[in-house]
Amino acid sequence: MKVSDSIKYIGVDDHKIDLFEGQFDVPNGMSYNSYIILDEKIAVMDSVDANFGDEWLANLKSALNGRKPDYLVVQHMEMDHSANILRFAQTYPEAKIVASKMAFVIMNSYFETAFADRQVVVADNSVLELGTHTLQFITAPNVHWPEVIMTYDKTDKVLFSADGFGKFGALDYDDPEGWACEARRYYFGIVGKFGSFVQQLLKKAAPLDIKTICPLHGPVLNDNISYYLDTYNTWSSYGTESEGIVIAYTSVYGNTKKAAEKLAEILRSKGCPKVAISDLAREDIYECVEDAFRYGKIVFATTTYCGGVFPKMREFIEHLTERNFQNKTVAFIENGSWGPAAAKEMAAMLSGCSNITYAQNKVTIKISVKDETVSQLEKLADELMG
Repeated sequence: MKVSDSIKYIGVDDHKIDLFEGQFDVPNGMSYNSYIILDEKIAVMDSVDANFGDEWLANLKSALNGRKPDYLVVQHMEMDHSANILRFAQTYPEAKIVASKMAFVIMNSYFETAFADRQVVVADNSVLELGTHTLQFITAPNVHWPEVIMTYDKTDKVLFSADGFGKFGALDYDDPEGWACEARRYYFGIVGKFGSFVQQLLKKAAPLDIKTICPLHGPVLNDNISYYLDTYNTWSSYGTESEGIVIAYTSVYGNTKKAAEKLAEILRSKGCPKVAISDLAREDIYECVEDAFRYGKIVFATTTYCGGVFPKMREFIEHLTERNFQNKTVAFIENGSWGPAAAKEMAAMLSGCSNITYAQNKVTIKISVKDETVSQLEKLADELMG
């Protein structure tokens, strides 16, 4: 793949992986992206996962066409990108390693060497001249590890964005849902906690004339760049991306499910533009997490369990709170045969979240959905649509 006349893609696709980072379902595989900038001096941008070292080095050799690289730029030390640094260093002993100060500390932990005689330590606004290409470095701590740097090629106006702007899926998979769906699940699953750091990065990137974004996962982005930047701004500021209401429920014997589905029906009848309803016990939890951050309003519906919150709902709320859930309207539906207490417990779990508006109407079910329950659901729907 050619990014520009002098920048080529030399990464790999992984179709054997089942869980990315041991937890994210990736049925369409994963890409580990690496790039090469061919100039008077040659810079290689990151390596790939340990299982693909041979393929990556073969891609690199082919792109070099008999030449030797001068630099390996290490933007992120997570193992799916850094695992082949040592192999590269051994294969090309004259090449220098370009990275942040902290990246070399982590490198030493991985490889028992920090390549002291080959280090090029960079920080904000450090510059590396390749010939016609000038690389400017941007520190991006906690997007999503603390050592991360990004690289802006001033010549071709390319931002090498490390894990930023990445998405799930191999590059040879033509995603019918486009970039945003799996990029959103990726962002809120992996980077979502660090919104304030992403905001800092976006401010640093604002003066740059970016024509292309080259992430470490997912496709090269080279059209409508403002869309990607604006979307990241919305995500990282915990804003509302789409108008609609999420109903996230758990149900033991089907009664809470019935209430959730009835509320969805009522909301649709009242003209709600989108109702996203999720069974937390059966659906991909990270799909549910992305919806919770995507929309501005959410209804938590669950049973009282052991005097508290049903485990799958508790797990879901913990996923949200550890990712700085905020700026939402929240409502509760609780069920309990003798002592419904789930709403109170869910509110307590969310108490540390910023800028949460709680609906005044709470729905309480005593085992099964009755006319009284439907009346409560109508009132809640009116409030949410108001």
